[in-house]
Amino acid sequence: MSAPPPDSEDRTWRTGSKRYETAGIAVSYESRICLHQAECIKGLPTVFDVERRPWIDVGAEPAEDIAAVVRRCPSGALQYRLAGERDEEPSRPTRIQRHSGGTLYVRGDLHIETASGDRHETRAVLCGCGLSANQPFCDNSGRCAEHS
Repeated sequence: MSAPPPDSEDRTWRTGSKRYETAGIAVSYESRICLHQAECIKGLPTVFDVERRPWIDVGAEPAEDIAAVVRRCPSGALQYRLAGERDEEPSRPTRIQRHSGGTLYVRGDLHIETASGDRHETRAVLCGCGLSANQPFCDNSGRCAEHS
């Protein structure tokens, strides 16, 4: 389940993330940015099951089906890389959707400045109220998340 950290171009492996892989796909999960909106669980419960350990079974379904569900993850906590390919391609053009409380749902070729350095992302949910303890990411602790 773990591998040595690959080159910096590989967004599927980040400090603090767990990686699950087969010959066809690698999926990583970064719990500190997950907002638990359950798109993964609703999309492929045979792969994503929080009652099971490990909770991600990338061998349970075809790699392309898993990739399609991972792309539904709004926060980017789930990332994937198909075998023999580069990271997930970002949406183009970049899209920003503001929810009523200020939370920003962003998809595209993102370069996000954080306290621990710049991050290259394809999906993110950003805090709009400034109260998240995980800036710039929303952690559902502030005013903006109450209205999302």
